[in-house]
Amino acid sequence: MTFKYNHSSHSKKVVSAVLAGMMALSAGGAAMAAESTETGQGQTAAVTNAAAPTGMFSDIKVGYWAEKHVYKLAYQGILLGNNGLFRPGDAVTQQEAVTMAIRFMNQEDQLNTDKATALPTNMEVGNYFKPYVALALQLGLIDKTEESTVDVSKTSWGQKPASREWITKLLIRSLDKDAEAKAQNNQSTGFADNASISDGAKGYVNLAVNLDLAKGVEGNKFNPTGSVTRAQLATFFSRGESLTDTKYPNTSTGYVTGLKDGQITLVVDGKAVNFAVNSSTPYFTKDSETRVSATDVKLYTKVMVVGSVGGASYVEVVDARPQVESVEGTFARSLSGNKIGIFVGENYETYSYDEATAFVDQNGNAIKLSDITVDSMIEVQRETFSTDKKTVVIRVKSGIVNKSDNGVVAEVSASGKTIKLVNTAGNTEQFTYSDNLIITYQNRILSVADLKAGSTVKYTVKDSVLQTIALSQGVEQSVRGTLVEIGGNQSTLTFKREGGSLEAKLLTEKPEVIINGIQDATLNDLITDATNGDKVELTLNSEDQVTRIQVIGRQMEPMNGVTVVSYNSKTKVLTVLDSNKKPFVFTLDEKTKLDYNTSKPTLAGLESLLNDGRKLDLTYVGTRALSLKVIYKYEGTISSIDTSGRKISLLSGNQTITVPYSTVPTVEMYNKSGASLGDLKIGDKVTVTLGANQDVVQKVSLNTVAQFEVVAVETNGRIRVKSDLLTSQFYVDQAVLTGENGQTITPAQLTIGNLINVTFEGATPKAVLVVKRTLAEVTSVDASSVTLKMFNGQSETVPVSGSVKVVKSGSTLTSLNSLTVGDRVEMTKDTDNSTRFRVLTVMSKQFWSYDGVGNQILVKRESTSDTNYRFALASGVFVHQADNTLSVQSLKDNDNIVLYLLNNVVMEIQKQ
Repeated sequence: MTFKYNHSSHSKKVVSAVLAGMMALSAGGAAMAAESTETGQGQTAAVTNAAAPTGMFSDIKVGYWAEKHVYKLAYQGILLGNNGLFRPGDAVTQQEAVTMAIRFMNQEDQLNTDKATALPTNMEVGNYFKPYVALALQLGLIDKTEESTVDVSKTSWGQKPASREWITKLLIRSLDKDAEAKAQNNQSTGFADNASISDGAKGYVNLAVNLDLAKGVEGNKFNPTGSVTRAQLATFFSRGESLTDTKYPNTSTGYVTGLKDGQITLVVDGKAVNFAVNSSTPYFTKDSETRVSATDVKLYTKVMVVGSVGGASYVEVVDARPQVESVEGTFARSLSGNKIGIFVGENYETYSYDEATAFVDQNGNAIKLSDITVDSMIEVQRETFSTDKKTVVIRVKSGIVNKSDNGVVAEVSASGKTIKLVNTAGNTEQFTYSDNLIITYQNRILSVADLKAGSTVKYTVKDSVLQTIALSQGVEQSVRGTLVEIGGNQSTLTFKREGGSLEAKLLTEKPEVIINGIQDATLNDLITDATNGDKVELTLNSEDQVTRIQVIGRQMEPMNGVTVVSYNSKTKVLTVLDSNKKPFVFTLDEKTKLDYNTSKPTLAGLESLLNDGRKLDLTYVGTRALSLKVIYKYEGTISSIDTSGRKISLLSGNQTITVPYSTVPTVEMYNKSGASLGDLKIGDKVTVTLGANQDVVQKVSLNTVAQFEVVAVETNGRIRVKSDLLTSQFYVDQAVLTGENGQTITPAQLTIGNLINVTFEGATPKAVLVVKRTLAEVTSVDASSVTLKMFNGQSETVPVSGSVKVVKSGSTLTSLNSLTVGDRVEMTKDTDNSTRFRVLTVMSKQFWSYDGVGNQILVKRESTSDTNYRFALASGVFVHQADNTLSVQSLKDNDNIVLYLLNNVVMEIQKQ
């Protein structure tokens, strides 16, 4: 039997939740409580509430599924432990369950040790438990006649594990519903094992079912003799507190009127009570089983605090809705007697305030009443939990702001001309600025581009517009220019600023060097020259030192298809002829980038190839060779394959290159072994590799692009990927890797789940591009654009031009009209750069449980033959109810949920 908890239902249904937590046998699905047990010396090992720390039980760790309930009851003194242990997985005994029920009902003051000896002879219990069992008989929680028939031949009555059937009786009677249960004794429970349920228990089971408390376990069975764990029972009584009027001496429930460091203030029965809190105070909410942050407690919400002597041992948000009402109007004036006058529509109304009333601007920052200007739109918030309805907040919704303050820059939006600042009070405020904004550091004028998040500033605002910003410390800046010289010890840099003169800057110890196409670039990879040096963007720190050098342009000249005349290995001088037989002389050095048919080119290895007649491609500045490539291959598209004349023609750039072959060349394609020339066609992009003498074709590699999802990243540069459920692996350490924002990355920066486009030269990866994946809900669609609502709640309209693919229900369609409002989609770019939408599969299910180890959820089966009930979760699965983001752990047994899956992995869970 499993039970479900519907937070919005009548209190009877909340009772069902309580039983639900208690009765479910699946891991993490249920609840119960523990009692102190007698030690071998006959003494009671108890942990008192006053001294109990958060970790009072070493076997209840932070994050344990029943942690909330165990510790709440422990702090209330309802349950105790044994030698620092709670033993949550142990089957609860009958004497423990009875003792817990008495404490839960706050009836311990009715215990009478004189009557404890009057137990029936067959009801043998430990000395500690005798008064509790005697009182339970007196209160009718257990029936003397029923218990006289219990088989105690194998164990004593008290040590007997409490069965599900027996616990159901105890709980229903604790809720004072014994008469209702007995009235339903003659009705069948409807469970397959109805005959196994005692006749005297059928009414109790029926009542639980009729109250929407209970459902059967697998096979529509109740399993009446199944055991109940101590953790399950603890959760039951914890949840049951909301159904009773029982008052506990150290438990206070009220409304939050104050939140300060180290203190929370509640109004309890009309009186303010302060509780000390600290970093170890556990916070929970009524609807969550896992801890929340102290910041989740908001002013004017209903909160329960368990504690003593003004200290909070446990805090739970009972109702997260602020108990306030709002009135909006136009500010008229302040009045004597701590009142203000406002116009609400046509009516003039007055509202009182006191020293506790907060005055704030539209950004939530504290202001004075005198700062509010006439005709400002304001909102008056009053609490609703007292008869006084005190004004708690007076907020300016729109008005003129004139102020000066200190703060920290949070965000700069050049497009929207707005700047967010965190002021001295710790509040975030946003102001617009105009072209007249003056930004300074010491006596230097800066631009908006020089403002960085984290900069400490002093600012002035007039008529709600930023006027001045003065930086109190240096900021990171960017300048552009032409690189002229790197100092001999690589500690200085000289450059010519755009439109300016030469400047010299100090370098930090290891400045970052960014050159497109060069991985892990260093200062030695930079080109310095008074007229043709690299065009660079320099990043300067607050001390005016260069921390980053990014090459944004190079002035090098290309010269392709030259022929070597001579090379002097001592002077490193190379003489070549261009295609017009005109001679040129270049000098090679250690900075010259080399490329020949090897993975690790060196100048020494290249020199043997620089013989008369060798063909080269090179780039240069003046007489300095910047790069040199021995032509060992051509790239282009096939224009013809002449098998009779044994030659292949390529269109490469603006020229046609024809290369003969003597023997049939090898043809290499990704994912196809044994390929031949017959597999190639006109228009294919290929790389033709030449023989050692650069005169014949040795190999033709088909250049293809394929899309994969990364399955694993290994430390040696090898990755495992999958495509259409087929997995493969290859090395990418020699490929050019680019992130989704165009930045150069390393193989180690690839992550599992990345979607990548891999460019192959034959079977060798030459380039890897991380494809941006956007998961969202379609909110509108037309012939040329789609509006998407992201998981973070923001909306974006995406214009779609050119070809489009919509993969839906196994079919690939080519029109945006195939999309429907409400579809969940993954938007990516395909290998041909077309926009692709993959529509997620939708399933409606009932939640069962969450497997944190396997990161899976289990749902209720449709039938005993249903095997599709276990689903893997994406690492960032989006769980929500309407616009409220939830955690997977907050889902409850029997919750109605909608799953959105991509490749059988749950990307989104929507709670109904």
